[in-house]
Amino acid sequence: IHGDGSFAGQGVVYETLDMSCLKGYEVGGTIHVVLNNQVAFTTDPKQSRSTYYCTDVAKTIDAPIIHVNGDDVFAVQFAMEFAAEYRQEFGRDIVVDVWCYRRQGHNEIDEPSFTQPGMYQAIAKHPL
Repeated sequence: IHGDGSFAGQGVVYETLDMSCLKGYEVGGTIHVVLNNQVAFTTDPKQSRSTYYCTDVAKTIDAPIIHVNGDDVFAVQFAMEFAAEYRQEFGRDIVVDVWCYRRQGHNEIDEPSFTQPGMYQAIAKHPL
């Protein structure tokens, strides 16, 4: 399970993906679940990576990437079941990118509307 910032920004993710296809390092595939709150702490995605999706790093091993709306519980369930079936059938990595948001910010003292005012105006209007 990864956050959007960690999947795109931590070197260990790329190293693990890169080695996953090497003899002696394969594990029969991994299901990578990315809880993508679209801010990676308080950084705008346009300032944190060179690609549109944080999961694009998985393209280096041709892993399928499923982007799913975190507000749609049934779509998330379907994506996870599909990922499990894919891994079981092909023994390869697959990524489920759950697009969602943090309603309350990163932690108790974080006020995300300072760094992401437009996003958090929209989130405030979003039904619970």
